[in-house]
Amino acid sequence: MKKYKVSIRDVDFGEDVTVVDPVNLYECTLKKNSFVGPFCEIQKGVVIGENTRIQSHTFICELVKIGSDCFIAHGVMFINDLFSEGYPAVDDSLWKETIIGDKVSIGSNATILPVKICSNVVIGAGSVVTKDITEPGIYVGNPAKKIRDL
Repeated sequence: MKKYKVSIRDVDFGEDVTVVDPVNLYECTLKKNSFVGPFCEIQKGVVIGENTRIQSHTFICELVKIGSDCFIAHGVMFINDLFSEGYPAVDDSLWKETIIGDKVSIGSNATILPVKICSNVVIGAGSVVTKDITEPGIYVGNPAKKIRDL
């Protein structure tokens, strides 16, 4: 039986970062004044911007970059594998990146597929973002659609 330990390994911490155990953080960057709540996993290569808050039970996979002054609520899931071959990619070259701008808030239990989200966006709780978001506003639903300007 293989046993894995929850841990913090090879993380680039900025000033005044807060992390609440237990978490699984490895080979990622947490910039100044960021916060990570308990039961989160943040994988290698992920960058979390300054003053960004990641709430509990959130999963942030490889190839995700989150800007500054963002809020990621409880249970948000980021996806980098679209199962383009009909099953999980055995080759990580098939994975896609996600880029989140500044001042983006993502509600609880949202799912973010590999997309680009511009700055000044709110994603409603439970929404599924399947396409790039190129203009500020509030987006909700599955798939997420703009319902109004901010």
